[in-house]
Amino acid sequence: RSLQLCSRCYPVHASLTYEAMKQQYRPEVPEYFNFARDVLDRWTEVEKEGKKSKNPALWWVDGTGEEVRWSFEELGVLSRKVANVLSDACSLQRGDRVILILPRIPEWWLVNVACMRTGTVLIPGTQQLTAKDILHRLQKSKAKCIITDDSVAPAVDSVGAECPSLKFKLLVSEGRREGWLNFKELL
Repeated sequence: RSLQLCSRCYPVHASLTYEAMKQQYRPEVPEYFNFARDVLDRWTEVEKEGKKSKNPALWWVDGTGEEVRWSFEELGVLSRKVANVLSDACSLQRGDRVILILPRIPEWWLVNVACMRTGTVLIPGTQQLTAKDILHRLQKSKAKCIITDDSVAPAVDSVGAECPSLKFKLLVSEGRREGWLNFKELL
């Protein structure tokens, strides 16, 4: 029945088998693809040219109703700043690993896009990880950087000495913590 419906809508493709379609499918794949540059930055240009409405690229609302709305241009500018923090302040290079343990706050998305920009490998984690879980991830991944908030930082501090590859700890907080770089200040 679905083939009949499909053949009425798409008579040209109705006679093709899956194998035939698979053999004919030749997507154009660039040699070097970077989602942040090739998609987000392109949407910024489309937005600037007036060819796209100003719908937000990111629209975040917390439990109290506080909102953050970023256009593609704003997301691009902010993610470049985070990429600079990773590259400059933390001296991270393509292929270096970054563990990110944050709730789904706007900074979570900025770090994701910044890692795409820099070619660093993002390792996301939930805030429910224990110190033992964090230790395991830090040791196995050989992450050079961890980014988290006040709720997880004590667990990281309790195992950090056992992680020789961990060079940079970024705290997403209004406050300060000994041995940590303040993410918002660096931004």
